[in-house]
Amino acid sequence: MSKQYQCTIFVPYADIDAMGIVYYANYLVYFEVARAALLREVGLPYGEMEAAGVMLPVVESHCEYKKSAHYDDELVVYSTCLPFKGPRLRIEYEVRRGRDLIATGYTHHVCMSPDGKVLRPTPELVSLCQ
Repeated sequence: MSKQYQCTIFVPYADIDAMGIVYYANYLVYFEVARAALLREVGLPYGEMEAAGVMLPVVESHCEYKKSAHYDDELVVYSTCLPFKGPRLRIEYEVRRGRDLIATGYTHHVCMSPDGKVLRPTPELVSLCQ
């Protein structure tokens, strides 16, 4: 099983809707924040990867909503990388408030060059998912 990473987010007021709950699309932003934190934690900051010519565009995303989150809730986003399948990477997410499961989801990424050519994942990226 791959290592699980975690990132804490306090819900800002700007993320809630008229009903006082986190607007559904913001969970994809939370996934992105957790993904960037994961990459920083393992020494592969996304900005440095891009500068080295490796992009990881999202080609698919999915989110299932289990419970509502509200302003100033402390959410922990757990993320796990699954092993690469060729140039394709899947990262799975769980968003929790304490013991409550708020949302689950995943993103699929493809290793690409800045000009859109598919690349083999670097050894550092492959090791991230083992």
